[in-house]
This record gives sequence, C-alpha cells and structure tokens, in this order.
Amino acid sequence: MNRMIRLLSLLSLALAVGGCASSATRLEMSSSIDQVLAAPERPQADRDRDIWRHPRQTLMFFGLRSNMTVVELDPGTGWYLQVLAPLLRERGRYIAALPPVSPQQRGAMRERERLEAVIASRQQVLDRIQRAPFDPGVSPIAPDNSVDLIVTFRSLHNWMGQDKAAAVFADAFRALKPGGVLGIVEHRGNPQQPQDPKARSGYVSEATAMRLIESAGFRLIATSEINANPRDTKDHPRGVWNLPPTLIDGDKDRARYMAIGETDRFTFKFIKPR
Repeated sequence: MNRMIRLLSLLSLALAVGGCASSATRLEMSSSIDQVLAAPERPQADRDRDIWRHPRQTLMFFGLRSNMTVVELDPGTGWYLQVLAPLLRERGRYIAALPPVSPQQRGAMRERERLEAVIASRQQVLDRIQRAPFDPGVSPIAPDNSVDLIVTFRSLHNWMGQDKAAAVFADAFRALKPGGVLGIVEHRGNPQQPQDPKARSGYVSEATAMRLIESAGFRLIATSEINANPRDTKDHPRGVWNLPPTLIDGDKDRARYMAIGETDRFTFKFIKPR
C-alpha cells in the first residue's frame, strides 16, 4: 500500500510539473510574440492592423511553439511572415509556400515583388526563411508527415475561386505530422445566405469551410471568436474588398467602411488525427 501511495504521489508531482512547464512555455511564447510585434523595424502599417488581426492571440490559439516546423500557405506580401519567421528563426523552421506567378499575372507579380522586397529589407531576422512551391495537387508543399503546423490567413476564398480548395487541404493533410495542426482564418460569410461556390464576394460560410477541410481527413478541435467583427454586415457591393485595408472604391463611402473596420472572420483549429 505504501509503495502504491508513493507511486501515486510521484505521478501527481510529474503531472503538476508538466502543467507548470506547459504554462511556462506558453508564457514564454506569448512574451516572444509581443517582442516581435514591438520590434522597431516592423512597419507601422503592419502595427496598425494588429487590432484587427490579433496576431498574438491567434498564434497562441493555434498552439505555436518556437521549435516547430511551420508552413504558411501563400503569405501574400508577408504580414504574418514578418511575425512567424523571427519567432522560428533560432529553434524552428518557417516555410513560405509560394504559388507560381508569371509576368502575365501583373497583380500577383507585384505582390511577389513586394514580398521579396520585405524579406530583403529585414535580412537580420528573415534570413532563414525557406521557400516551397505551392501548386495544389501538383507539387507537395513539404515531405509527407514532416510539418507541425500549417497556417493560412484569408485565402480560402481564392482557392474556391480557382477550384483548388480540395487539393490544398489534401496536400496540407499529407504534409502534416500525425497530431499536426491546421490553423485557418477566413472572412466569415452570412449563414443565412447560400454559399457561392466561387466565393466571389470573399466571404465563406463556416459550414462550407468545415466541409471542405474535414473532407480531407482533418478533425475540428477548436474555434475562436478572436477575429470576429460584429459590425461587418457582409452585404457590401464589392464584397470584402470594400472594407479596409483594401477600400477598393477609394473615397466612396470611405467613412462608413472605416467605421466598420476589417471583415468579420472565423478562426478554426483542425488536427490531423494520429
């Protein structure tokens, strides 16, 4: 009996120490994110969007740790790249999965040039970025079962418009380790409206996103309202692009759109089952 009591005591102690270690790791990660966000080299335009994109809360929700291998699908002009790459520079790996672009795709070419200019301008912290092809269904984004976390921010509507969403999530599922996480943020559509299969407004219903992602084998484990914006009426004539930061109509109704702010977004965390 005494031996059993000692074993139970040791187990309780181990669980307590493990819990403390986990809490300490989370606290350290949260502090590291705050340091990166406060770096003087970080562009002011990026800082101004923190109130809408909630980077610390979002990355903590996804379970980011500094020793992870992380893939960001289509990082655009590098808003989250400039947060993730410094955090992973010393102990982990940041991989930018970049879609192919051609000179004929002028908008995509300008976006890629801006991304490369950002990377070149901050080589002291962005020098270890790795690049991978992002060509869904054609090129793997990483070797099978090699990635801890895959993140994507406001891109699902693009893949739906290109009929590539199923291929994207199939590729992501293969690249993740068993137990690995897919974190996604997307413009949240009105559940009372039928979903446009091409998502031409930029809005995607939660039900549609869940169906597409779970069809690839993922399991939803958590949702968050971190990036919610109840002021977004989601009925804008040119969709998500009427709102900041795009403000596609310029000064037309600018004050109204600025008062709304950036779009209402859902934030989901999926796991690749072990």
